Amino acid sequence: MKKYFNILVALLLLAASTNAQFGFDTEFVQIKTFSSFDKVQPNGEIKIAIELDILEHFHINANKPHDDFLIPTELIIKTNNADIVSILYPEPKDVTFSFSDDPVSVYDGIEFIGAILKISESAKIGMIEIPIEISYQACNDESCMAPSTAFDTLRIEVVDNLTPINEVNQEIFSKLDISYTPIETTVENDDDGIASTLESSGLILSLLFVFLGGLALNLTPCVYPLIPITIGYFGGQSEGKTSKLFVLGVLYVLGMALTYSIVGVVTALSGAIFGALLQNPFVIVGIAAVFVILALSMFGLYEIKAPDALVAKAGGARSGVFGAFFMGLTMGVVAAPCIGPFVIGLVTYVAAKGDVFYGFIMFFFLAIGLGTPYLFLAIFSGRIKSLPRAGFWMDGVKHIFGFILFGMAIYFINPILPKVVAYYLLPIFLIGAGIYLLFIDKLANDVKGYRIFKSLFSVLMIAAAAWMLVPIEKSSPNWEKYSIEKYETALQNNNKIIIDFYADWCIPCKELDALTFSDKKVIDALSNFKALKVDMTKSMSEQTEIIREKFKIIGMPTVLLIDSNGNEVKRITGFVNAEDFEILVNNVK
Repeated sequence: MKKYFNILVALLLLAASTNAQFGFDTEFVQIKTFSSFDKVQPNGEIKIAIELDILEHFHINANKPHDDFLIPTELIIKTNNADIVSILYPEPKDVTFSFSDDPVSVYDGIEFIGAILKISESAKIGMIEIPIEISYQACNDESCMAPSTAFDTLRIEVVDNLTPINEVNQEIFSKLDISYTPIETTVENDDDGIASTLESSGLILSLLFVFLGGLALNLTPCVYPLIPITIGYFGGQSEGKTSKLFVLGVLYVLGMALTYSIVGVVTALSGAIFGALLQNPFVIVGIAAVFVILALSMFGLYEIKAPDALVAKAGGARSGVFGAFFMGLTMGVVAAPCIGPFVIGLVTYVAAKGDVFYGFIMFFFLAIGLGTPYLFLAIFSGRIKSLPRAGFWMDGVKHIFGFILFGMAIYFINPILPKVVAYYLLPIFLIGAGIYLLFIDKLANDVKGYRIFKSLFSVLMIAAAAWMLVPIEKSSPNWEKYSIEKYETALQNNNKIIIDFYADWCIPCKELDALTFSDKKVIDALSNFKALKVDMTKSMSEQTEIIREKFKIIGMPTVLLIDSNGNEVKRITGFVNAEDFEILVNNVK
């Protein structure tokens, strides 16, 4: 205590002498305020960035100094027109000065303070002024000034909800990791339910809750591709005791959980679109390459296993150990776009909590729940080698699994190919694979059961390819490509609006188009809606990020239903069948 008292007395004496030297009118900090939008609506949110230009050879204390007696730097806004929702102060530096034995936490040079402001619902249309104050204490290596305040005024126009709003100063705000408040709808909010459940539960109950949510993800169509992949891999990779198959299955699930957890935490804490990783061409090519590598192993070119030296140290053979874990890592990325109200609620909750470890463990248990059925599927698939008369016919089955994996590689690479190529590539492959299995691959044809199965499988592939190549005219709502002008015009005309956010890598998006939006009753129900589609495939592009930020989009698919007053009344995340979707649409007034 005596030490702090002596330092405080020294600072006060130094402040008095230095104030006399520099004068009371010296501005040690100059500030300038930037906004994220050129206009704002009543009850809307806006980001601001305050640039602190600190006088050379001086510093100011951080927002949270190490010692209680030091004056912190604080943002202060006193106005009836806006409230502070959140503040992001810059990362301070720890520097040792002559007046203190311990490091002092400070800002110097050029720094930015970020904040989210919520404009008052009663704010009047027109130009408003928001006073900005930064309280601080400036010091140099030898002395400190008396506490002071820097002032600026943010002038911004308040407009109605029919006036277009444009983002500005993005080069500044791209460097500030601060997110708007998650959007609230006028109907039941699943995000709040998940958040409140997790908040009111202990860690163990929360992990169990999330695990069960992961299990429920297996009911969503987007995980279906994992089934043939799992069967195809373990059907040719395992042999021997069930215990060995169990170990390989556990490693497969752990690999899946690890990747899913990392993807989930990164997207949650960064605010990026969940599953957007799959729109990166390098990631897509990487996944396709893994499938090709695994497929070639099905044809006997090589065997994926742990290095011999590692196997020797482990005390025995563990064929496929490395391959199983590596396969699981890849499947984690494949499963990443599987979203729904539960996952979006968890993403929002983790982002708001801001605890990286908590976020990781939540998504890890979510992925364990997702992967648990595939543990048993791996054991069942691997045990196929222990069936009676295992021999050449099993090598034939491996060839079939190899073609399945080749097909999955083509499926995942299709979104980055030219549309003409993408349209024909998979059907041509299926026809070629079917012909090869029927007429060229004679392996184990003397086994009647296998021969029948192979023939049926080949015919089904050829039939599926023919179906894919036949152009089918499907009815659909009168979709228009989204633009801000069309959206604002629809609001101005008091139109009811539906906005469909989709991506080429999103399986439930395709199911919505094929099964729900093609239904005649749904089309009729949407006939008096302005129907807009937003392509979010290139979800890291500047234009897509602007749209994502505007509508608070976390994952695909997302469908917004907006009433004639411009209010969002329903947000749909995931596949909904035609009957349920028609009911939702008819409830929009």
